[in-house]
Formats: sequence, structure tokens, C-alpha cells
Amino acid sequence: MRIKKRSSLDMAEGDMTPMIDMTFQLIAFFMVLINFSEVEQDQRVNLPASQLAKPPDTAYEEPLTIQMVEDGVILFGGDDMDLSALETALRKEAQIIRAYADKRMSDVTVIIRADKLAKAGQVQEIIKVCQDTEFDNFALRGQQTDESTLGGP
Repeated sequence: MRIKKRSSLDMAEGDMTPMIDMTFQLIAFFMVLINFSEVEQDQRVNLPASQLAKPPDTAYEEPLTIQMVEDGVILFGGDDMDLSALETALRKEAQIIRAYADKRMSDVTVIIRADKLAKAGQVQEIIKVCQDTEFDNFALRGQQTDESTLGGP
């Protein structure tokens, strides 16, 4: 039996459709996993700088972010409000949390981002409103710095 040599070499072409499909699936997957923590941060809030400020060791289980700009306007859930409106919104949040069997009020950490020029008394009023609506865990945000902020010689 005689083996016949091929005189022309055909190029093998692969189908790129599965590779393109997989690339789009990976893009969609990583878009879902992106950390959206900066979404909760309003650019109108300039945090105070401190050497003692440090990021938390672990992410909060159930964070609830309240922000206050320099003129005392409170930002919560994307809306501008005053203390009475904040209390109403926090009562609704508390009802939602209690509706879930696996959630407790002690799991929620209220993150307060107050402008460096905001009055400390107003921040205390926000904390009091939170405590009145049964939120007891708090984290105050500050901007980390290497410069001394303790005011000593």
C-alpha cells in the first residue's frame, strides 16, 4: 500500500466564539465582585486627619453609613435630611432588620462620616438618635495621616 503525501497544507483555524464568550463571562463576574465601598462616600465630606485613624481589621458585617457635611446636613441613603428625618429613616431600617430571622440589631455597625468642620455636638446628636432607634455599635471615620495631630510640643 502506497502512502500518498499531501501536497498542500491546510491551516487549521480555531473557533474564537467560546473564548470571547468566556471573556465576557469573566468581565461580568469581576464586575459583580468589585468593592463598592466608595459608593457610600460623598465627596462633600472632608474627613478629619488623625494619626490614630486606621482602617478596620475586618469588614463590618452589616454597615450602615451616615454622613454629615460641614453645614450640618445629614446624608443617609443618598438623601439630604435633618435629625427628625434621620430618626424616621433609622426606624424603618430597624424594622427591616428585625424582619429577618437571621439578623440582629447588634450585627449592625453605624459608620459616621462627619466633615472635619462639622460641630462635635451635632455628631453626638446623630449618635443619640441612633441609640434611640436601638443601634448601639458605632465607627467614626477619619483620614489617616503621618503628621502629628495631637497638638503637643
